[in-house]
Amino acid sequence: MPQWHGGQKKRKKTGGKRRAHRRKRSYEIGGTAAQTAVGATKRKRSIVRGGNMKLRLLSCNIANVTDPSTNVTKKVEITNVVRNPSNVDYERRGIITKGAIIATPLGEAHVTSRPGQDGVVNAILIKTR
Repeated sequence: MPQWHGGQKKRKKTGGKRRAHRRKRSYEIGGTAAQTAVGATKRKRSIVRGGNMKLRLLSCNIANVTDPSTNVTKKVEITNVVRNPSNVDYERRGIITKGAIIATPLGEAHVTSRPGQDGVVNAILIKTR
């Protein structure tokens, strides 16, 4: 089921319900969240507004981790999601979003990309082992 964004508010300032004055528009439609999990890499292509394409990362076990001290980026394996400040349940379920802290062989890293929108996990090393 698609999500709808936009349109009118449901109620007036007085508390009365508003009557619909038009139908839904295609530009108000939204997509469901990708909810990228730790696992074998799976991507899904979706066509978005303007005929553009987004790669939605459904699951991934590899991240591009940059060490800020040496400015070197390495492709490393994701072991698990340590913390996810966006949602407590995401942390429990192991879902990767922007801002999540992931564990890698190099140490803990902070995710800087949006995996559900970009199709890749980029991260910055915050704690080395």
